[in-house]
Amino acid sequence: MKLTGERPMQGATPDSLLAFHDAGYREVLARLGPGITIDVGCGIGDETRRLAASDRLVIGADYSAETVRAAAAEHVEVDGLRFCAFDGSALAVRDRSVDFVVSSHIIEHFTNPVTHVADLARTLRTDGTAFVITPNAPADFENPFHVYLFERAQLVSLLSLFFDEVTCLGLEGDDALHTDFASRRAGGERLLRLDVFRLRQRMPRPAYVWTYEHVLPLAYRMLGRGRTGIGSGLSERNFFATEHVDERTPGLFAIARRPRVKASRG
Repeated sequence: MKLTGERPMQGATPDSLLAFHDAGYREVLARLGPGITIDVGCGIGDETRRLAASDRLVIGADYSAETVRAAAAEHVEVDGLRFCAFDGSALAVRDRSVDFVVSSHIIEHFTNPVTHVADLARTLRTDGTAFVITPNAPADFENPFHVYLFERAQLVSLLSLFFDEVTCLGLEGDDALHTDFASRRAGGERLLRLDVFRLRQRMPRPAYVWTYEHVLPLAYRMLGRGRTGIGSGLSERNFFATEHVDERTPGLFAIARRPRVKASRG
């Protein structure tokens, strides 16, 4: 798979961002039970694979048919693991047919995230649970792929439209993680200062995304591994879940239970 700036990839994505994804799935796995689970935005499926168990059917869903085919080939030997090309705001499953649904680093990509959350709720059984993982808006880096960012209260408010019980924790990092984030943010800000006329904010968004996709790999090569956070050794152990969330907390981990019946299409 090519580096786009959004799909986490070993050796191409900073270790701290890989750890961010790993930590989110660790928290999901700790709360997951038997039944049917859909992992929305599964990518190549490395994290989805972690959710597989003998008492669980896990379906990795991604909008890219090419990515789904690659994921299926990569994990073909794992029992109870399937991959399908689904739209994250129109999952092709029956109402009230899923026990758990995972939305990891997906909701921030929707121009209208309400449609995504509504469909998560629609798919779940009355006792089902949705897990939503997303960057914490005040701590997020500038990223053209992130079109709708959330603070904790905003995420809880949206989920509460479709679920009767919503808890939102922080995915917090230790000192080493925050040092890495601060270093990479400083490096990114130095690169952005080269755009003295702020052309990225004037060009059409598709052009900005295209530029980001093509310039990012070049920037990583120019900066070298030591300044991009690749090879830093940071892992999910540098993250922990906490009820305390402030502007430095990297991520949000929401648990939404008891979907409301009004979320159903029929």
